[in-house]
Amino acid sequence: MNFSEYPIESLMYITNRPEIVFTHGKGSWLYDNEGKRYLDFIQGWAVNSLGHCNEGMIEALDKQSRLLINPSPAFYNAPMAQLAGLLTEHSCFDKVFFANSGAEANEGAIKLARKWGKKHRDGAYEVITFDHSFHGRTIATMSASGKAGWDTIYAPQVPGFPKADLNDIASVEKLVTRKTVAVMLEPIQGEGGVIPATREFMQQLRALTKKHGILLIVDEVQSGCGRAGTLFAHELSDIEPDIMTLGKGIGGGVPLAALLAKNDACVFEAGDQGGTYNGNPLMTAVGYSVISQLVAPGFLEGVRARGQYLREKLLELSAERGFEGERGEGLLRALLLGKDIGPQIVEKARVMQPDGLLLNAARPNLLRFMPALNVTNEEIDQMMAMLRSVLDSL
Repeated sequence: MNFSEYPIESLMYITNRPEIVFTHGKGSWLYDNEGKRYLDFIQGWAVNSLGHCNEGMIEALDKQSRLLINPSPAFYNAPMAQLAGLLTEHSCFDKVFFANSGAEANEGAIKLARKWGKKHRDGAYEVITFDHSFHGRTIATMSASGKAGWDTIYAPQVPGFPKADLNDIASVEKLVTRKTVAVMLEPIQGEGGVIPATREFMQQLRALTKKHGILLIVDEVQSGCGRAGTLFAHELSDIEPDIMTLGKGIGGGVPLAALLAKNDACVFEAGDQGGTYNGNPLMTAVGYSVISQLVAPGFLEGVRARGQYLREKLLELSAERGFEGERGEGLLRALLLGKDIGPQIVEKARVMQPDGLLLNAARPNLLRFMPALNVTNEEIDQMMAMLRSVLDSL
């Protein structure tokens, strides 16, 4: 490919990127600099909740950019307040702090929990997290994560994050001490391979945290904002956490995240928390458009229906090819391959002609599917046909 007009060599190396430059997108499709199109079932890693270039988001961006972009986080602005009100109206939480990324929201949750422990639990600071979890790429959120190998990349880690086993309540209880301030988990471990916490485990966890007088934090950066077929994934288990974090889908593609908490957990004092761009009107105006579309009548029912359709199609393929089934909720799903061919499939799907297919192998033995929440059944059928073609070529 000719990259003369794209000086990609000026970009710092952080990962192996294919030699394509994406130039535009619409809905479930992306287009590169040579005009090839790709059916996108990654959507920015579950970020583009309404697909590429959603009209409501574009309208919000255009309108707000002509009014006010950033007055300073030291002042209120209208979209900030409107989005906060929409989120509290449709959740069990009372207060919202806006951030720019899921990692930043999770940092805020950890800080809030430790401040709460200082005030209400004799200085307790440990947050129990889980093996195979993923909470972000800051030093503290990497320490909180249970991703293999992350304990040595930037050692020493931030202390205070003992690891339990997902869906094993005994493994959590044995870690609770007088130093424990909270338990933090993803209702669905996305980077870990799309592993849902069971309804029973979530309810046991809520009971355990209440018994010991500690906080329950749900990291819904990937599983929230409609991805699981409900506005928030913890709703599937009929529980109310104390703190929740959102990212990715809340902005639909723009940098926006949120930390939500119940009144009892809101212990920040002036100067404890902040951020140059937190709650800026340009991003929160887009977030308001996104969440408004997600809570519109019938939308989440449609996500659940399309999630079930994708599940059925993946199960059909699994039975046909001798794979090991599928798992997930809503439109966050994984196909269990039973062998380490995921990266090969991802590569072949991207380079296939005339159209490419964008997939992700969160683990070598599975494929992860994170399409736009408004993906159509026809696009799911098209993806399945393309995936079969790739499998035939292996």
